[in-house]
Formats: sequence, structure tokens, C-alpha cells
Amino acid sequence: MRISTKFSDALHLLSFIEVFKSQKITSETIAASINTSPVVVRRLIAELRTAKIIGPYEGGCSPRLAESSKDVTLFDVYTAIEHKRRLFNVDHDTNPRCPVGAHIPDVLDTVYAEAEAAAFGQLRRTTLRDVIDRIEVAHRMEGEVS
Repeated sequence: MRISTKFSDALHLLSFIEVFKSQKITSETIAASINTSPVVVRRLIAELRTAKIIGPYEGGCSPRLAESSKDVTLFDVYTAIEHKRRLFNVDHDTNPRCPVGAHIPDVLDTVYAEAEAAAFGQLRRTTLRDVIDRIEVAHRMEGEVS
């Protein structure tokens, strides 16, 4: 099973449009950075516009954030892209006559709920600006090493 990278790609897209906001940006330039197709980028933009994370703009104009990157949390982006999908799913189709099969669904439901609460809490505390700041620090450090 392949794990979705839509959330990661959406954060990449948003970071890109904020870092390069003074330049003309197209879905093709964003796609080249993400290493995907412009169609994928346009679909992500559409989802982020629906969620009002990207503001309205006319074709040919560069996409822009609807609000400051300090006000957009990673949880905002996650729910816009993943539509509040759970992080983990429990297989409830287990053998109830087996001591493990009878109890593991309930045990894992609890463990997974705790893990999701921790993960979502971190996403709520982290802003897009935090991500961009880390990107900029990494880029500067790379320049110092070269």
C-alpha cells in the first residue's frame, strides 16, 4: 500500500508560493519543484482554494495565500487536503474466538486515538511560517557548507 503524499505536496506548494510570492508563479513552476505534473498542482490549488487557504485569483496570475503564513496551521492544510481522514485504521474483522483477535481492535482504537491526538496537536501548533522558516534556515546552512 502506497502512503499518500498529498499533504506533503500541499505544504510544498504553499511554501513555494510564499517564498516566491514576488515572482510570477505557474502550476508548471510549482510542479517542477515538487517533481509532479501541473495537473496535480492545479488539483491541490483547487482544494486549497475551496478551503480558503489560497485566495481567489484570475487565470494567469500567481496563486497567493488567503492570509498570513503565520495564521495557517499545518492542521488547516491537513484537513483541507485529507478531509479529516484518520491517520490509522483498525481492522475490525478479526476472530472473536481468539484472545488476540477478540481484543486487539479495541486496544488499537485507543492507542491510535492517542497517537492521532498527539499528531494533530502538533499540526495545530505548527504554522506554515514555521515550515518556511525551517526551509530558509536549511537553505542558508547549505550555502555556508558549499
